[in-house]
Amino acid sequence: MGKRVYISADYAWDSGDRDVAEVLQKWGQDNIHRVDFVDMSQVNSGSVASAPDCRPCDLKEEFNRQINASSAVIFVIGDKTAGRTAGSTCSRIIKSQYECSCTPYKQNTNGTRMCKVYSTYNTNVNNVSVINSYSYLRHEFEQAKKARRKIIIVYNSLRCELGWFPSYMKGYENIAHPFWKRNYNGEKVGDYDFIKRELGF
Repeated sequence: MGKRVYISADYAWDSGDRDVAEVLQKWGQDNIHRVDFVDMSQVNSGSVASAPDCRPCDLKEEFNRQINASSAVIFVIGDKTAGRTAGSTCSRIIKSQYECSCTPYKQNTNGTRMCKVYSTYNTNVNNVSVINSYSYLRHEFEQAKKARRKIIIVYNSLRCELGWFPSYMKGYENIAHPFWKRNYNGEKVGDYDFIKRELGF
């Protein structure tokens, strides 16, 4: 039986962790294990993000849906992960609707628009509220915890990099594992066996 696995990673072109996500996606084509990997970049480029009035809260709501539909979530930690703040600028949590404005997703040149959220009451106790000051990366982590999904944490490194660990993941340091290893030829390759074990294969 196949598994649906969500990937949370920093997808910045200049210093992100796309390389790990790309290897995982290749493994997802394994006809034996049938893993359907869904990553943050796919959500960001999908139908929600392409809507003309997509806001950070809309993206977070879609992250919630995708994580809830997955059996596990892989979090990739790189050297910039702890400092990423994209998605954390919402002021609606402390101000009224008419006092708040935000920029629709990737439309900075068009300026800001008034907040479209009427009520900040979270009607779904199984989801993290999409009105928060969390970065997108932290929001995904908090949702995975709340939804009680299997959490797998890997460093985009050949070794454990405790200095990269985000403060919001405190308590999960012991399960984090290097994604990369050296094969018999000394080449840097993904640790396929570790991911398989964590996914129960």
